[in-house]
Amino acid sequence: MPLFNDEIKKQLSAIVSQLENGVTIVFFTQEIECPACSDTHSFVQEIAGLSDRLTLRIYDLVKDSETAARYGIDKVPAIALLDNADNDYGIRFYGMPGGYEINSFLGALLEISGKKQPLAAPVAGRIAAIKKDIHMQVFVSLSCPYCPGAVSTAHRLALENSHIRADMVESTTFPHLMVKYNVSSVPKTIINETHELIGAQPIEKFLDILEKI
Repeated sequence: MPLFNDEIKKQLSAIVSQLENGVTIVFFTQEIECPACSDTHSFVQEIAGLSDRLTLRIYDLVKDSETAARYGIDKVPAIALLDNADNDYGIRFYGMPGGYEINSFLGALLEISGKKQPLAAPVAGRIAAIKKDIHMQVFVSLSCPYCPGAVSTAHRLALENSHIRADMVESTTFPHLMVKYNVSSVPKTIINETHELIGAQPIEKFLDILEKI
């Protein structure tokens, strides 16, 4: 049974028609012990079917362990997005980016395709100056209207600087990580295991922490 009805497909098609260049959706799944994998598989298939500028590659976390390791994928369901030259910007979605998170997913597709808003010069300069490796995990729930903003900000930072990786993590899909990082409200961003940011903050607030690490 399709996840999207005809009306929603029409709306989604109008958005992905704005892609400037091709984007590859790399999906990692596994056959057992992954309740969310089936729906996420359907999600990426239906999205990829909306435009000939979208390519879908599907891998099994266990059977294709070398590929998973190459992309740094350690849990499923997982989605990595690559540009039309197969460049990997460290943009990840763990769990299905449905609900409100479809906004951050579509936004990432557009930005990786080359359609992105210019950053203010001071902000761009601060991002470019970051030379340390940064890993951000943005915990979300699909019913949270503020979460896509935090995810999109983290992903934009990753898109602009190769030292930065940014994950969307759907909380209920990975309850052990909620416990590990004491996630009691979302969005909550864990940065390099040592710092955290609560709420959907402006990009400058993210940079304030990244510059301290």
